[in-house]
Amino acid sequence: MRTPTEPAAHGGYDLGHHGDTEVGDGLVDLAVNVRTGTPPRWLAERIAASLTGLAAYPDGRAARHAVAVRHGRPDAEVLLTAGAAEAFVLLARALTPCRAVVVHPQFTEPEAALRAAGHPVERVLLAASDGFLLDPALVPPDADLVVVGNPTNPTSVLHPASLLRRLARPGRTLVVDEAFMDAVPGEREALADRRDVPGLVVLRSLTKTWGLAGLRIGYVLAEPASIAALERAQPLWAVSTPALAAARACMEPEALAEAARAAGTVAADRAHLLARLRDFDGLEVAGDRPAAPFVLLRLPGAAQVRLDLRALGYAVRRADTFPGLGPDWLRVAVRDRATTDGFVTALSGATGRGPAR
Repeated sequence: MRTPTEPAAHGGYDLGHHGDTEVGDGLVDLAVNVRTGTPPRWLAERIAASLTGLAAYPDGRAARHAVAVRHGRPDAEVLLTAGAAEAFVLLARALTPCRAVVVHPQFTEPEAALRAAGHPVERVLLAASDGFLLDPALVPPDADLVVVGNPTNPTSVLHPASLLRRLARPGRTLVVDEAFMDAVPGEREALADRRDVPGLVVLRSLTKTWGLAGLRIGYVLAEPASIAALERAQPLWAVSTPALAAARACMEPEALAEAARAAGTVAADRAHLLARLRDFDGLEVAGDRPAAPFVLLRLPGAAQVRLDLRALGYAVRRADTFPGLGPDWLRVAVRDRATTDGFVTALSGATGRGPAR
């Protein structure tokens, strides 16, 4: 049954909870969605080489141009940010929406940033019975700010670009969070290169695929007037020299090819995880075709299962902090096959179901 728009009260959801708080010493990390084995050595060396220039203020022009070229846009349509999370804060500072809507379940920082800036927020809750797939008709026609993730964290659903474009209209800012799009083979359904969608703002992150969560680097793609408004809300020199060096490096053809290969590996590893999870009676995987480096699971007693998994050495992400989800949901990061097989064995022990092969 589809749920109508819901006022953005806390509703018992901890919007400030993130997966890194689940990780502890000695635990296998399946709670954080950063690709393992990163950053690669060549990227770490490029970042290290930039440290000789720390005496000078950061100059982001070259990195900005590199991102613009990568997406076929002029430089004026790019803003570099200290991770995608800063972009949500800038949007909350720069915009004055009359009716802001966040499509959930999704990453909670957009709503948290809007609330912190004093903006009323409404929630559109997508239903598990619909595979958490977006229905544009659920979004109020007069919403002048709409935020949606693609692929969506934590559901891993990849919404068709055609559905997202139906949300665009004059007078509305449509924010599409594509933080995990570079982990999707071929970046199918991406809108980052589209310049013909009115009011479109696309957010990208370089922290997930490249293992740069501690460096903080991402960017915004939008029409020049929107970029200028966000830039006015941004502190001076918000992106460090090492982060700018990383952005330039990650836009190079060899890096893009490496990211594409990594996306293919993630897809194969996710298929292996899903195949192993089919052994468990009563366990449900969200969505028909997960398309992100994580999967959302529903199983009875998930809250206790998460604690039992910790005792067995595995950290997974509780999902009851995402609006629209409850205590029977967990998010699990996609890892290599050996790690997945170990996790499945632990999950069998924690649930008393499924073969431990």
